[in-house]
Amino acid sequence: MRKGLLTFATVGLLATGSMAACGDNSGGNDQAGSEQTPKIGVILPDSKSSARWEGADRKFLEEAFKAAGVQYDIQNAQNDKTQFQTIADQMITSGVTVLMIVNLDSGTGKAVLDKAKSQGVATIDYDRLTLGGSAEYYVSFDNEAVGKLQGEGLVKCLTDKGVKNPSIAYLNGSPTDNNATLFKNGYDSVLKPKFDAKEYTKVADDSVPDWDNAQAATIFEQQLTKTGGKIDGVLAANDGLGNAAISILKKNKLNGRVPVTGQDATPEGLQNILAGDQCMTVYKAVREEAKAASDLAIALAKGQRKETGQTVKDPEGGRDVPAVLLTPKAIYKENVKDVIADGYVTKEEVCTEAYAKLCTEAGIS
Repeated sequence: MRKGLLTFATVGLLATGSMAACGDNSGGNDQAGSEQTPKIGVILPDSKSSARWEGADRKFLEEAFKAAGVQYDIQNAQNDKTQFQTIADQMITSGVTVLMIVNLDSGTGKAVLDKAKSQGVATIDYDRLTLGGSAEYYVSFDNEAVGKLQGEGLVKCLTDKGVKNPSIAYLNGSPTDNNATLFKNGYDSVLKPKFDAKEYTKVADDSVPDWDNAQAATIFEQQLTKTGGKIDGVLAANDGLGNAAISILKKNKLNGRVPVTGQDATPEGLQNILAGDQCMTVYKAVREEAKAASDLAIALAKGQRKETGQTVKDPEGGRDVPAVLLTPKAIYKENVKDVIADGYVTKEEVCTEAYAKLCTEAGIS
């Protein structure tokens, strides 16, 4: 995967005033003659694995579609593969001209993309690449770079604490999510040399099915038990998994002493960082991701193709997929305020009564 920030030209095309934006949760908004009208369907994966899907992606995609005056239908599959396929079928039947998906796994994702393609519907992989799929574009972040920031973050926090020869536990993302593989490639690139040099010891390495936070807590408790409580750092692939680990560390009065990583800059993750229970998170400016994806979707809906200037190799399908890859940012206590200043989360969401003093200390005003 090629690294670096991609400068992406905004499509900036406005639809005619007759293209009224539609409601976000039903596909039955077609009007007479709407087969000529651009209509974009989006399937989000769930609302439990991360707060971002409903709290950020939906909001920013809606804003972009409304601004362009195109019809749209955004639905959430709630981690149900059957429902994912049902939603896709309904959207195709309702006349979407573009289908954008965040797959639950590559198998069902490929089936949906292939069916859409056979019906003449243009497709985009959003955030997760569907291996072996047929999407015309892939819009995401440089996910290996995300993992590298996590690995570097854990090293920084362990160094800051003066921990020597630390024992490290991995809480990886879902084995069915290609992004989880890319994140791990990234943090392994930082941590494996330390394992090989015997500077660090990896004591646990488990993937969490479906990014399920409840399962993550169980898995981490088992890791802690098996190691006799000897875990000095936790590479958790996102904030939800990180919070699951923190909940177990709190039970064992180890929170704050064991650095834990994260990703997604969720309000809960940022609160954990302010409290000293989480080492860092990775901020992915979802507004930019949603803008890049919606620009491509709007163009496709109008029969236009945009050059992205970048591709990603699909290792299963063997093809180069035109891509937009955005640059992630590491967030520590000292720059939590940057996430709020960027409008990704609000001060009210993060600086609740229990965290008000910590927010003030962190320069959040």
